[in-house]
Amino acid sequence: MRSGLSRTDIQGRVRELVEVLFANIPSGVGSHRKDLKLNREEERRVLKKGAKWAVERGFGTAEDLDHIEEQGCIEGADPDRISEKAMERGKAQLGTLGSGNHFVEVGYVAEVFDEAIAQALGLWRDQVTIIVHTGSRGLGHQVCDDYIRVMLDAAKKYQIELPDPQLCCAPVLSTEGSHYLEAMACAANFAFTNRQMITHWVRETFEKVFQKSPRDLKLDLIYDVCHNIAKIENHIVNGEKKKLCVHRKGATRAFPPNHPDIPKDYRSIGQPVLIPGDMGRCSYVLVGTERAMKETFGSTCHGAGRVMSRHQAIKVAKGRAIARELEDKGIIVKGASQGTIAEEIPEAYKDVTDVVNVVHHAGISFKVVKLVPMGVIKG
Repeated sequence: MRSGLSRTDIQGRVRELVEVLFANIPSGVGSHRKDLKLNREEERRVLKKGAKWAVERGFGTAEDLDHIEEQGCIEGADPDRISEKAMERGKAQLGTLGSGNHFVEVGYVAEVFDEAIAQALGLWRDQVTIIVHTGSRGLGHQVCDDYIRVMLDAAKKYQIELPDPQLCCAPVLSTEGSHYLEAMACAANFAFTNRQMITHWVRETFEKVFQKSPRDLKLDLIYDVCHNIAKIENHIVNGEKKKLCVHRKGATRAFPPNHPDIPKDYRSIGQPVLIPGDMGRCSYVLVGTERAMKETFGSTCHGAGRVMSRHQAIKVAKGRAIARELEDKGIIVKGASQGTIAEEIPEAYKDVTDVVNVVHHAGISFKVVKLVPMGVIKG
């Protein structure tokens, strides 16, 4: 998200913003909202309608939907493919950040690499920005667990030899494959709705702290993009147009200028690509390219990637005051627990600048701006 605020406008208010964000957005393992309980019928609507469900209930605006991949709803979702356990896990978790590397980050534009594209995205130097990173919570996790068992059986049934059980799979057009795609669409729609509601609560937080409406603060959604998803798309293979199932695991879409699946106001520049780093360094906004379409099925990386396991990170952080170290660098961090912050120490991740420079020089996405964190809440 972008804002109409500059870095100097929030300099003395970052701690307050972080505290109110933390109060408004439940974070951590098993986090749930006490004020939002879905009954079964309503949860099924969420799984079918995605972010449109949230907007219809006053969580955001119709303009937001224009800036979400697939307009916040993947077609073909079938709630009947979701287990009772997955539904139960999702029921209380809508509008929550969850745990692990999920975060809400308030930062600013520290560097602009392409003025014209930055302008088209409504971004300018020293402007305050917000990144929300979370997904389908316990519901999506359970869908994954449920279908791993289905896929292991399917691999045997279709005589697919697996080098590793984690690569269990089924033919896309098989019964098991189509059932999984219908369940995965439900999980994706839950994730779109989850992020849309958190976007709404981010706006409410800024409204409370600055006593101005989100419209006056110009808190607009730039883009909401998936990762860890399979999408049915058309691509050119050996000179022929083919319908493919493109898996993006820890990757994100990077469609080029003039692609029909990206918002009209970004058609001339290409799809916005969001590559977050860690809470102590920076993140980047890039755009997709024609080369990505030719070489990587319109894909680029998503995030810096870990170099330490969570267990290793906790070991390295032992005896250190991580929040204080970050505060000394001008970054206010609040987590659901000390353990959460320890798991997410900056050195647990690759330097995202190195990662971004690789995809930029490979030509599969181009750098637009660099964002530096000022305040972060972690799951």
